Amino acid sequence: PSSIPNATFPKRSPTWPKSQLGADWANQLEGALLNLAINGRDAMPDGGTLTIATANLAAGTAAQSLPPDLAPGDYVRIAVSDTGTGMAPDVIARAFEPFFTTKPIGQGTGLGLASIYGFARQSKGEVAIESELGRGTTVALYLPRHMGADDAASDTASGDMAITGRGETILVIEDEPVVRALIVELLDDLGYCTLAADDAEPGLELLRSGAPIDLMITDIGLPGMDGRDLGRIAREMRPGLPILYMTGYADTATDADDIAEEGTALITKPFGGPLLADRVAAMLRRA
Repeated sequence: PSSIPNATFPKRSPTWPKSQLGADWANQLEGALLNLAINGRDAMPDGGTLTIATANLAAGTAAQSLPPDLAPGDYVRIAVSDTGTGMAPDVIARAFEPFFTTKPIGQGTGLGLASIYGFARQSKGEVAIESELGRGTTVALYLPRHMGADDAASDTASGDMAITGRGETILVIEDEPVVRALIVELLDDLGYCTLAADDAEPGLELLRSGAPIDLMITDIGLPGMDGRDLGRIAREMRPGLPILYMTGYADTATDADDIAEEGTALITKPFGGPLLADRVAAMLRRA
């Protein structure tokens, strides 16, 4: 909540055990909710209320409660609502198109809702939008309910990503607080030590400090210095430093020679925890 100014998170019920969603979905679901929360925050520039509500919808639920394309069965509904600016009907009609965005250039990729739509459909679920200009937006995910044993599913979920770190120090530079916190938490859980900065200059201060840094992860689209320029300076200061660049723009991979250098790699947002874990482990092995 502290990273979404002037927004509140009222408690809602019913809630559901993690196992009802299935272990395989955990990381993708986390990314989807993160994207929706950021979209909701951006739609409330003057503050407002962001609500995440959940419900179990059993087979036989009234048809009007489910999107028309869903097959009969048990579902979990997870809805993210904001009290922001809302969307016009023509915007709703295009909301799931890849690269469609109403945000200013540099503030959105148009991939967030498209990736959420893809995740829902691949999971044999659906996603629906309800919105009205000036009255806010609700995006609801409908996902098949997993009916496996709680303990078995919990064990699988906790074992999805093995601890690969050996205490190596990773510097994370990301201006979006929610994304930065999520990456740091994941790396900590994987057994790495982390340093974090919200822009290039504080990141450079950490590089100048002499602290041990085994890998730098930086967003390319930082608000100040471009992440690629930051990478060049970082390597002048610490030759051979492995650098993992993050971007939400798919074409970035083809227009930057820096990303093709030895010891550098690119990961495209949104990404799941296992992909980040694999990429980090591979880069540290090569270093």
